[in-house]
This record gives sequence, structure tokens and C-alpha cells, in this order.
Amino acid sequence: MTARAITPRERNLSLAALLVVFLLGALNQTVISTAMPRIIEQLGGLNLYTWVTTAYLLASTVMVPIYGKLSDSYGRKPIIVVGIIIFLIGSWLSGLAGELGDLPLLGGGMTQLIVFRGIQGLGGAALFSSAFAIIADMIPAAERGKYQGLFGGVFGIAAVLGPLIGGFFTDLGTTHVLGLEVEGWRWVFYVNAPLGLLALFMIIRVMPPLPPGGEKGRIDYAGAALIFTTFVPLLLALSWAGSAYPWGSPTILWLFALSAVSFVVFIMVERRVANPMISLDLFKIPVFTFANLAAFILNVAFLGLVLFLPLFMQLVLGVSATNSGFTLLPLMGGMIVSSFLAGLLVTRTGKYKPIMITGSAILLVGVGLLMQINLEMTLFELGWRMVIVGVGLGPAQSLFTLAVQNAVPFSEMGVATSASQFFRQIGSTIGLAVFGTLLTLSVQEEIPKHMPDIPGLEDQVFDMNSLMGMGSDDGPVLPDVPPELLDSPRAQEMFGQVEQAVKLGFADGIQHLMTVSFFIMVAGTLVILFIPALPLRKTVAADEQPAETPGAAAAD
Repeated sequence: MTARAITPRERNLSLAALLVVFLLGALNQTVISTAMPRIIEQLGGLNLYTWVTTAYLLASTVMVPIYGKLSDSYGRKPIIVVGIIIFLIGSWLSGLAGELGDLPLLGGGMTQLIVFRGIQGLGGAALFSSAFAIIADMIPAAERGKYQGLFGGVFGIAAVLGPLIGGFFTDLGTTHVLGLEVEGWRWVFYVNAPLGLLALFMIIRVMPPLPPGGEKGRIDYAGAALIFTTFVPLLLALSWAGSAYPWGSPTILWLFALSAVSFVVFIMVERRVANPMISLDLFKIPVFTFANLAAFILNVAFLGLVLFLPLFMQLVLGVSATNSGFTLLPLMGGMIVSSFLAGLLVTRTGKYKPIMITGSAILLVGVGLLMQINLEMTLFELGWRMVIVGVGLGPAQSLFTLAVQNAVPFSEMGVATSASQFFRQIGSTIGLAVFGTLLTLSVQEEIPKHMPDIPGLEDQVFDMNSLMGMGSDDGPVLPDVPPELLDSPRAQEMFGQVEQAVKLGFADGIQHLMTVSFFIMVAGTLVILFIPALPLRKTVAADEQPAETPGAAAAD
């Protein structure tokens, strides 16, 4: 089916609506972090703390490929509309958590919040994957770079604005709206409403229909179910390993085993079903395979930088928790600028691979410089290194998806685009688990090397929770400190020695993470070299429906 031509007005207003959708989805990933302490204070359930994030992660990750397939079969517009509506319902319910009394099967406030965050994730999965696919439907690959660079920059902006908005509403305290008292943290969820409704109105009113490029057919329910049974256990195992359970515990091993068995069955089913949820023929396209593999690897390493640098600033450099978020501005600023410039260069030159390689080389230089991280490093010295890292990261935010979209048949655009997002999210989850475990092990190994000879501390175990008190007004939080140490006249001096040892050990641990991150990025760079450099298309699905097969696309 050939769609009518898209007018410039429709295209521009649709892109504006998609920018709002991107901002909505990206803010949701960062805005809640600063509100969580107040939420725990209001709703209780400290033991369920991580589930507020895990529930959203699980739901949004496993739904990404499903939405991609549905958008190929039934069109992007209805899928993104449904996704926004579900996301807004989940946001509204999350804001009401704890105000609804004890609900059947859900219980009290924190359990309600976790379930409602899962509903948010079910809708949120459609935001990014559908938006990128819609851009591909409306704009030829030869012109798409500058637009996707702009959209990639939204992630950096949201990473900065999210904690600020969350902190503002949390500190706002109780407000009165229509005679009702509303705690400040609830606005973290309610603030999604105006953005979401604006995007919904613009999409419904001005976005063209964008008929589906794929064939309508029976939904692959078995494939959809196996996606859940494969990746929910995998994500749970990665989230729990090293924190809730040891890596070698029966629970973690059973989750990995269930995921592996389900994955094998998924491959068998998808090879035989007529209309598979994810066509395995896509992996015969070299660009699809290598671009997604490179994005996966770089996202594993990326978490090691963004997540743990603020901890280094807090625990080693003595920066407050609030200000440590601001200190990531150099990295985000470099990423926003380079993402946009990379898109412009691709549009101007028609080549994406040289820019990918250049960005990756700059990234390696930046991470190599961060391997010098130590206790004496100033914020300025750390800042200019982060600018280099951000400049290197920028091209990765948009060009991998552009390369994949340019290589696959138009009929598979939704599945291919969602697969790119899916592999990124899986990479981030693995990075979070692996680097968290590595840091804990490194800290426990390095701190004793710097510890002064104080009786009673030789067997002390330092975990991440005990380190969070370092630099606070109450002094370091050290479990099982011998009473005789506290009563000693040299107590303050000894505490200073212990605190210095912890900082040195933590700095060494972060340095180890940077080293691991560097070598992972080297592997990602090597994979980039294998990505074929195909000419960028000058058409979109509305202009033509190519008869090419995945095998033909791979051979171009």
C-alpha cells in the first residue's frame, strides 16, 4: 500500500510531537531518583526500593520488540497512541499509590507503586521504538542524521533536567489542588500528564496515517510469550545477582537456566512460525547484526561511566549528592553537541561509518584519560576528561539506529528499530549488574591495602552501604567498630586515617572499573569496523515498497 505524500507542515508538527514524546520517556528514566527517599518515607517498604525501578525496566524492555512487530503490522500511529495512553494511566496511578487504601492482590502503598510503575513501563516501551520508526517512515536515511542527532541530544538534556525536576517537586512539599492535599513527590508522576496529553493531541491531529509496511497476519503469541519467559528471568537475575542474592545462589542459577531454555525454544519457534515476532532473517543482514552488537557492547561500558562517576565525586572528592548530578554536565554537554553535529555531518556527507569510528576513537581517548582517576584529581581535571567522553559518546546515540534502519527492508522497519532499542537496554542492564559487582569486589579488596594498623579492623568488611556515610556530618559509617576504638583519645585521628583509606580504596576500585570499561569499548570499536558502509537511502516507505529480501539487503 502506497501512502499519500507527507506535507512539510505534517512532518514538522509530527517531529515536534515526537520530541515531546522523547522528552517524556527520557525524563521518566531520571526524574524519580531524587524523589525515592521521600517516597520511602511516605510509603515505607525500604526492602522494595529497587523494585520501583526494576518493574519499569522489566516491562519496558520485554515489550519493545513486541511493539515493533505490532507497528509493522498495524501502523506506527495507533501503536504510539496506545503506548502514550498506557504510560499516562500508569503515571496517574503511580501518583495515587498509597492513597487508594489496601487493594485486592496489591496491598499497600509501595506494592501499588511497583505494579503501577510496571504499567508505566508497558506503555513507555512504545515511546522510543515507535518514535524512531516514525522518523524513518517520514524522512529518508540520507536526510535523517540531523534529525536523529537532535533526538539523541534529548537524552542528554533529560539526564540533567530529570534530577532537577524531581528534586524541585520533592522539596516543594505538600500543595493544595482543588481542595486536595498533594505531596510533592507525587508531582514527579503527575508532571507527565501535560507533556503526554500535548504529544497525544499533536499526534492524533496532525500526524499522517503512515500505513504499515509489513503484512497483517496472525499475531505470534508463542513468540511474544517466549520473549517474556526469556528476558524477564534474565533481567531479574542480572538485577538481583550480587545484591539480593549471591551470583552463584540457586535462585540466580535457576533464573539463568530458565532464560537459556526459553531462548532456545524461542529460536525454534521463530524459525518455524509464518509471521514471527522477530524475523531471524534480519540477523543475515551484516549491518543489523554488527551495529546492534556494537551498540550492546558500548552500552555495557557506558553504565560503568555514568552510574559510578557521581559516587566517586561524592565519596572521594567530597561533592554533595545533589551537586554530583550537576558535575555530569560536561559529559552530557559534550554528548548533546556531538550527537547533533554527527547527524549534520552524516546528512552532508552521506557516510556514517567514518563518523562512528571517529566517535569511538575519541571515546577511547576519554576513557583512557579517566583511567588516571585518583584521590588528588580536581573537579576541573575530571570535567574536561568527561567532555571528551561525552563527545565520543554522541554519535553512538543516533548513528547505530540510522545504519540499521538504512539496511533493513521497509516492511521490517518497526522490528529492526525496536531491536536496536532492545539491545541497548539489555546492554545497560548487564552493565549495571556487572559493574556493580566489580565495584563491590574491588572496594572490598583495595580498602584493606590502605587501612592503618588499628586493632579490630583487620577483618572489617566494607560494602557499598557502609561507605555511603563517608564525608557526612556524622563521620564514616563503619560496621562493628570496636568500642575501645571509639573510647580512645586518638579516636578522631584514627577515624581520619580510616576515612582516607576508604577514599583511596574506592578511588582504586573506580580506576579498575575505568580499565574494564576501556577494554570493553575497545571490543565495541573493533565490532564497528565490521559494519558495512551502505549508501544512504533517498526514499521512505511512502515513496516505494522495495521487493528486496533481507538477503538482498545484506548483499548490497
